[in-house]
Amino acid sequence: MRDLVIAIDGFSSTGKSTLAKLLAKELGYIHIDSGAMYRAITLYAIENGMIHDDFVVEFELLPQLEFIDVHFEWNPENGKNEIYLNGENVEERIREMDVSSKVSLVAKIPEVRDFAVELQRKLGKNKRIVMDGRDIGTTVFPDADLKIFLNTSARERAKRRYEELLKTEHPATYEEVFKNISERDLMDSTREISPLKKADDAIVVENGNLTAEETMQKVLEIIRNHF
Repeated sequence: MRDLVIAIDGFSSTGKSTLAKLLAKELGYIHIDSGAMYRAITLYAIENGMIHDDFVVEFELLPQLEFIDVHFEWNPENGKNEIYLNGENVEERIREMDVSSKVSLVAKIPEVRDFAVELQRKLGKNKRIVMDGRDIGTTVFPDADLKIFLNTSARERAKRRYEELLKTEHPATYEEVFKNISERDLMDSTREISPLKKADDAIVVENGNLTAEETMQKVLEIIRNHF
């Protein structure tokens, strides 16, 4: 099989990152979580007082982008690529609700997207990567060798995310999680710059009733059939 760039898109909490990590491990590829990049930038904005309610102080954030170092480092203890923000491991911190509730506000800013896309394209220059996000197959890598669009109902996605948060130090109610996911779906699909949508040549994988392992096996079958 030739070296591939695999793009995985879908709405929030469809299991994109889980699928990408499993695929990368199975294929010996590098996994790049593009959503984590936007979350890290959002965390930077939160910690520096650049977000007030639902308003991002862009004139403060945008000049700071060049000073934001976002990169991934391999953790041999858990076998994962973890994200660092200016030298600090923020893999867990960026998953908390305060970041989740603001990330779509930051991600829709054109200059932020340009900044993140440039980083993502550099990471994918040598192929052999699996990258997940919301506009990977449409904007970041429109010529990706394989594009997968994961599809799951909002109710099922909220249930999954709620159960994940119960295991953390920052749980939330199901209603809060469902509201957050519904709001993010609307913002992601209606933003002017790189809205979330299925690429014309993407293959839709319905995974509402599939486990993470079953989803990966389904995509591996697609890869075997196409490459």
